[in-house]
Amino acid sequence: MNGETVATIHWRALDRDGEDKCRLARLDLGWMLVGHARFRDATGWSALDYVIRVGADWCTTSADITGDYGGEAVALRLARGEDGWTVNEEPRPDLAEAEDVDMAFTPATNLMPLNRVPEVGRLETTSAWLRFPGPQVTPLTQAYTRERGGLVRYEAEETGFETHLSVDTHGFVTRYPGLWEADV
Repeated sequence: MNGETVATIHWRALDRDGEDKCRLARLDLGWMLVGHARFRDATGWSALDYVIRVGADWCTTSADITGDYGGEAVALRLARGEDGWTVNEEPRPDLAEAEDVDMAFTPATNLMPLNRVPEVGRLETTSAWLRFPGPQVTPLTQAYTRERGGLVRYEAEETGFETHLSVDTHGFVTRYPGLWEADV
């Protein structure tokens, strides 16, 4: 990985056997996340690696996901360009409003919108939501609101999911109730 490593984090899953390790690096024109998620769910053990490129504005420009999910090979590239999003080079006009990628198997992808949330206030955004099995990529409307005690309220419109996230100074989630917790 090129660039200067700014932060690293290691999460353990709370709802299943699993972990994720992630590094954030500063690049000349933005940021890069490199991570390694290993977990077991109803399909069995999975090993997914990801590289996410992010602009200086903290909006996602591309994400590469490779590895194995439940015994099936995974090789995905999500990219955002002037003409919109593509998934493995196939145009996805339904993702036109998305500013980020949200990968359901890791808390790493909350980093980008969390770095855009104002110190006081709320951020409403849309992500290209990647989840398994499938894989499936669909729009996900999200809201992040800073609250007292260093917490950020997270809401996902399409699922009705709400929670309070604990976040570190780099914007990494350190506690995602019931799902993930960082080793600190």
